[in-house]
Amino acid sequence: MNQVRSFLGGVADRFRALPRWAKIVFAVALTVFVYLLPIINPPFITTQDSDFGAVLFLCALYALVAIGLNIVIGYAGLLDLGYIGFFAIGAYTVGVLGSQHAKLPLLLCIPLAMVVTLISGVILGAPTLRVRGDYLAIVTLGFGEIVRLILVNADGLTNGSRGISSIPSPPSVELFSIPKLEWNGLVATLNLDNTSTAFKFSVTDSVPYYWLALTFVLIVLFLDWRMQNSRVGRAWEATREDEDAAELMGVPTFRFKLLAFATGAAIGGLSGALFATKQQFINPDNFTILYSVLFVAMVVVGGQGNRWGVIVAAALLTWAPEKFRFLADARFLLFGILLMVLAIFRPQGLIPPRRTVRAKHADEQAPDTIDAEGVARA
Repeated sequence: MNQVRSFLGGVADRFRALPRWAKIVFAVALTVFVYLLPIINPPFITTQDSDFGAVLFLCALYALVAIGLNIVIGYAGLLDLGYIGFFAIGAYTVGVLGSQHAKLPLLLCIPLAMVVTLISGVILGAPTLRVRGDYLAIVTLGFGEIVRLILVNADGLTNGSRGISSIPSPPSVELFSIPKLEWNGLVATLNLDNTSTAFKFSVTDSVPYYWLALTFVLIVLFLDWRMQNSRVGRAWEATREDEDAAELMGVPTFRFKLLAFATGAAIGGLSGALFATKQQFINPDNFTILYSVLFVAMVVVGGQGNRWGVIVAAALLTWAPEKFRFLADARFLLFGILLMVLAIFRPQGLIPPRRTVRAKHADEQAPDTIDAEGVARA
């Protein structure tokens, strides 16, 4: 395990040592490859028993969720167990305004969904963020379940357990069609009868929805990077490490915690809106508390505070159950065992932030004891 950690650390150090132009070229090439995944259909990655485009859409969607929750948990250190509530509010805002009680276009519904969830985050956070730790986790857990119960019982507004259908889809513009690759072993051929049309959103083709969700992921990633490397990001880090010390240094911790909560809520609302427009039908069963647990697992498994780690974890935890669907229910047992192994041997996550790696390295090199004369002894 130590050898694996050393190897991964060496790879990361070599990548950081690359010149700026090389990093940009690598980032562009990786972005193009990720966009073309449903077209290339890599034989070891594609899912034979599920629509690969739909699986990739869920990977991008949950990556967006993980980025938003990482702001709350990883940056600000606030344990939110009810994130599914914001996801549901975003989805139902699109459903209510797009088909249930109005016929607003989706391009207007999505910003409104983000505004509504942001306001919801402020309303929830203002009275509850004064508590810490387990108490905050209990409050947010209750919030997620309260939202679901309101959706079930507010029959006049949300149509109750029957759900909302005919949710508007994005405006379609048929630009060009791209044929997909089919693999026979390691030999690839173009299938001209199996194509995806750019910006043509339909129930039968999930690839344009994947491209749309991936575009939102890239936009949110850029904004996330800008926020983390700003005064706001430094205030979040100070609050997470020691809230009392941050207060003494003049950081208005409550204000920045509320900002993190509201920002995470808005991103959750965006992801919920994308989920609703892809499904075109939603009901309260889509937003159970188990999804909140899954969202938190993505952040913890990926590495709290590392945006790339949570994206990788979100993709893995979404893709793996579909890839091994042929194992039936046994795949969930395997999934649980792997999570236990990760928690034991890699508690800091798959890709922990650099500050966690530096702190762990410093702890390993710190002297074990100090003798009576005050001299450190290893």
